[in-house]
Amino acid sequence: MTLAGKVALVTGGGAGIGAATSRLLAERGAAVLVADLNEAAAAGTVDTIRGAGGRAAAFRMDVAEAAQAAAAVKEAEQQFGPLDIAVCNAGITDRIPALEMTREAFERILRTNLTGCFLSAQAAARAMVAHGLGGRIVTLASVSGQFGGTGRAAYGASKGGIINLTRVLAMEWAEHDILVNCVAPGPTQIARTAHGPRQRSAFLSRMALKRYADAVDIAGGIAFLCSEDAGFVTGHVLNVDGGFAAAGVLYDPAEGA
Repeated sequence: MTLAGKVALVTGGGAGIGAATSRLLAERGAAVLVADLNEAAAAGTVDTIRGAGGRAAAFRMDVAEAAQAAAAVKEAEQQFGPLDIAVCNAGITDRIPALEMTREAFERILRTNLTGCFLSAQAAARAMVAHGLGGRIVTLASVSGQFGGTGRAAYGASKGGIINLTRVLAMEWAEHDILVNCVAPGPTQIARTAHGPRQRSAFLSRMALKRYADAVDIAGGIAFLCSEDAGFVTGHVLNVDGGFAAAGVLYDPAEGA
């Protein structure tokens, strides 16, 4: 599953899933612009990629600013050539009861996660349309966008919005040979995952694979959707969740009814 000769933009590439994705795309041959609000983190990812013999550059980007999304695409193309791949990964999280959430807190999550995803995808697609070469866009949602979870009013709404946004963009941009798909991770062990024992137990109780994902597990699904192997896949939501979405009631029948 080679990506040799491809040019990719990864938002939120400084840490977690974004960093793992940037490294994997580069390992498979793509040149990667690692965009992140934290430029030092992006530079750290780039150093790792270059140290392994890959091609990458760092770029400071606030995904919720349209001008910065356009600038990131322009930078990727100036550095490496026409853009082939965009991974709209940047996002922030919260866990606030709905009765306690302020409007500002709610809008902050949506601005970064949903608006930021749209602006990044739009900027990438505009370049892809201009070049007439098609492309791959992968968005990042979450199982929190598919189920009702406590404390997830803003985060869940943003990720549910990304799922529908992905399907709309896939329909609109198919005529340009731009395939738009979504990865919905389950619980993933990254630096900003701060689940306590009760929360971990709640997740693991409905997972067939009794562990949290590593960031590289999610990156593998993203890389597949960026590849030629997924050339007839668009508008799809790929759950990389250890069986979370497939689960019903899980218990040991040996324990009785």
